[in-house]
Amino acid sequence: MPLLRWRSGDPTLFAICESVFKLSNLWRRLAVVGLCATLSLHAVSLSAQDEAGWESELTGQRLRVCIWPDYRGVSFRDPRSGVLSGIDIDMAYALAADIGRTVEFVDSSFAKLIDDLQQSRCDVAMFAVGVTPERQQRLDFSAPYLASDVFAIALRSQARVRRWADIDQPQSVVAVARGTWHETWMPRVMTKARMLVLDTPVAREQEVRSGRADVFLTDYPFGVHLVREAGWAQLIAPPVPTQVTPYAYATRPGLSHWTARVDRFVADIKKDGRLRSAALLHGLEAIVQP
Repeated sequence: MPLLRWRSGDPTLFAICESVFKLSNLWRRLAVVGLCATLSLHAVSLSAQDEAGWESELTGQRLRVCIWPDYRGVSFRDPRSGVLSGIDIDMAYALAADIGRTVEFVDSSFAKLIDDLQQSRCDVAMFAVGVTPERQQRLDFSAPYLASDVFAIALRSQARVRRWADIDQPQSVVAVARGTWHETWMPRVMTKARMLVLDTPVAREQEVRSGRADVFLTDYPFGVHLVREAGWAQLIAPPVPTQVTPYAYATRPGLSHWTARVDRFVADIKKDGRLRSAALLHGLEAIVQP
């Protein structure tokens, strides 16, 4: 393990020192004690430098978190109460607590995501952002924490589209949200159906409910929450995995210390159980990534 990757309290460092200490004679043991003490102090110094590094890369005293407030189960704003809920609302508060800052939510969308981050309107995007090759060219990402396949929502009362195989047909109209990975995925995979690109989730739902679209494409969090809440909706899943996409937190390129701090947060919430607890609370335990 390179020296620059060691941290204070790193069990690997102490395991190495302990092993050499056990195998060496007295004089070598004394030398090892001195070396390991020096390495430990150096690791503490490096950790402090990293902490100062990410703090210098953030502007202001608030943690500005971009969210998509229409994302059911992830970052949803109740239209009546204005209250935000979802797994990434909980995780945003957790990240802010970990770094000692208060959180400020900034409304964004998948269509605005890249611009909002690159123009520094927020420090991190936390709304189950799919890690796609197109986005990786323009954003940095943490390790994945969720992953979802593509799903479809259809009107429960209609009979023509009941199975996944019914969707990609010449007479089908499939609605997608602008800026989502479904917009680029569908033309590559569904070559017979016509795609309808809409700006909001509400517009997708209206097109399906009115009969102007047969289905709209979505993911597991949005789909399962909509079906629970809306009696008109049925969820259609592919018979086999079709396009499982990892979800991660996105940051602006060039902020290496800050991106590393967000990545460490993801590792922490996986290890200490906060991620799984939040997933259970919001019915998303099935898509948590190890």
